[in-house]
Amino acid sequence: MKAIEYYRTVSAQLAEQFDQESGQIALAAAACAESVKAGRVIHVFGCGHSQAFAMEVFYRAGGLVPVNAILVPHLALFPKSKLSTFQERVEGFTRQILALENTDPKDTMIVASISGRNAAPVDMALAAKEAGMTVVGLVSRLFAGATTSRHSSGQNLADVADVVIDIKCVAGDACLSIDGMAEQFCGTSTVLGVAVMEAIVAETIELCVQSGHVPPTWVSSNLDRGDAINDRHIQDYSGLIACL
Repeated sequence: MKAIEYYRTVSAQLAEQFDQESGQIALAAAACAESVKAGRVIHVFGCGHSQAFAMEVFYRAGGLVPVNAILVPHLALFPKSKLSTFQERVEGFTRQILALENTDPKDTMIVASISGRNAAPVDMALAAKEAGMTVVGLVSRLFAGATTSRHSSGQNLADVADVVIDIKCVAGDACLSIDGMAEQFCGTSTVLGVAVMEAIVAETIELCVQSGHVPPTWVSSNLDRGDAINDRHIQDYSGLIACL
């Protein structure tokens, strides 16, 4: 069954990812913990399906409050998916997006781009570094190695980020094949990337608590106590987080 084959494939990729990238995840979490303890935020940016990584850790039950998801409509899959593909190749655009955010050198920037080749993620990483932030890149080295950069600098996100976490999908992302069909199918990068994002959150919280700083976290609004707690967080962080 292809369903079982997919499960086994993504399970193997997850195991490889956490075996080989735990050190990089720890480095990312250390940077994030310093941002949180300084009263600042963790910015998360991606284009297209990589926006899911930012959505996963933003305003999420059990998640860190000081996460700023940079969700740019022009780079989303709606209202027209083709426009997202076009816009992520436009150089200079995401620099202007970052200029509209509340930023500080104490912030951490996480940029997710599985190929790492397009102008938007490279520009965002470069702009964040110029602003003094630590930049974490989620990139598939296999995918990046099979492509050329679309940025005028010739750089891939993996060349720019201070910390690179290798997302262990294959080049092209699709992992399954079947006789009678030329193209491969079923991507794994979202499963892998979301797992990394939650792992960064988990270790960030651990580091904060171990140092004596209990970070604010969101509580499910479907629990009776959730709304009152979350309303206080929104009041505290609305000046730092654009989507609040």
